[in-house]
Amino acid sequence: MSKNETKSPDRIPSREEDFSEWYIAVVRNAQMADYTEIKGCMVIKPYGFGIWELMREALDKRIKDTGHENAYFPLFVPESLLTKEAEHVEGFAPECAWVTHGGGQKLEERLAIRPTSEAIIGSLYAKWVQSYRDLPILINQWANVVRWEKRTRLFLRTSEFLWQEGHTVHRTAEEAQEETMKMLEVYREYLETELAIPAVDGMKSDAERFAGADKTYTVEALMQDGMALQSGTSHNLGQHFSKGFGIKFLDEDNTEKFGWTTSWGVSTRLIGALIMTHGDDNGLKVPPRVAPVQVVVVPIYKSGMEETLNEKVKSLVAELKAAGIRARADLRDTLRPGFKFTEWEVKGVPIRIELGPKDLEKGVVTAVRRDNREKTAVPDGEVVEYARQTLVSIQKDMYDAALKFREANTHSPKTWDEFKDVLENKRGFLYVPWDGTAETETAIKEETKATVRCVPLGPKGEVQPGDVDIFSGKPAKYRVLYARAY
Repeated sequence: MSKNETKSPDRIPSREEDFSEWYIAVVRNAQMADYTEIKGCMVIKPYGFGIWELMREALDKRIKDTGHENAYFPLFVPESLLTKEAEHVEGFAPECAWVTHGGGQKLEERLAIRPTSEAIIGSLYAKWVQSYRDLPILINQWANVVRWEKRTRLFLRTSEFLWQEGHTVHRTAEEAQEETMKMLEVYREYLETELAIPAVDGMKSDAERFAGADKTYTVEALMQDGMALQSGTSHNLGQHFSKGFGIKFLDEDNTEKFGWTTSWGVSTRLIGALIMTHGDDNGLKVPPRVAPVQVVVVPIYKSGMEETLNEKVKSLVAELKAAGIRARADLRDTLRPGFKFTEWEVKGVPIRIELGPKDLEKGVVTAVRRDNREKTAVPDGEVVEYARQTLVSIQKDMYDAALKFREANTHSPKTWDEFKDVLENKRGFLYVPWDGTAETETAIKEETKATVRCVPLGPKGEVQPGDVDIFSGKPAKYRVLYARAY
């Protein structure tokens, strides 16, 4: 799958030593995912999938709260459908996996294993939409997709991955644009509230927009190695797909019109974003809102007291669970407490509670925060309230730390030489004026491997008097964020 496949997962190198190796070691030591015999494909292990389930649940609620419903569409896309929108098929052709045989016979028409679902869904919407009364169609699906990636990395880029993709049809261009921006804001708020990841929302350049879209909008996050990660996209597809697939309706004025469509999605790469935003040299840090285990209780055994300690631990876990806190008892008696502490620290569990004979005597437990390793002696009767308040505090503190990092690593170079120096020696976001031309964007990418991540929404994307592009020297059209990206 990658050069990391043969590396031992037992040791976690420091981030400074080798960020890429650190990332893979964290994923594998935290029991989140592993490689398979299928090139480019991973297995998401129960702990990693537990995080994904909580992430999915939180986003699914937001999607439904905005009026959308879930459905499921076929995995296979006939080639004739995929080719109906020329720019779309051209954009995905290099990544398509094709089924050519079925049931021992050659198929009359090749079937693509969905790289995305605009084509198959567009063909069905054409059947479902007849009148303006049928609009809007607001549908989302949770599914897997396949894109035949050449270079893969667990969660960040795999040949098969999980995601959600929303597909909507609207009566007017204004409604479609409103939908596009609404879902972009859903993603931004979701990233910040649930994953504690500060996100910049903005518009993609033409070179970076989705194949077949009029406009693509994005939420961009900055990882600890100074690389950007596209963390969600929302596309205004205009009428390209409607015209390609015949999504037409009879309007109130008795004239036939094409619908205006959108699509939007996030994927399991958000788990990678979570790891690289919050992890440290000891492993993962999971924001409490998406932590499968929010509190783990570990007994520290003393000969003759095992049963007493176990009963106390079970009672404490039951209290935490009754309060709605995801708690677990680690009663494995063949492992030393230190080994358990390390294991749960690598997994990033927000709070670890230690309970030994001395704690029993004093009527307290020892609570340890994963984010800052702060230890607190908590009285027996106050453990639930401590956990409740501390989980809220950890969530906020993790977001604040990530925001502080992003702000400290957002630079505004004034010259081309300074741009290159910052990119090479500091990385991060480079906030600079851009002349808006593909020529400048391409030239900068070829020389530095940096791309326009987005034109930030609002005043931050607007030029100031006298702004000129630091590469071309031409008058600027936007202020943008450049970065190297995953």
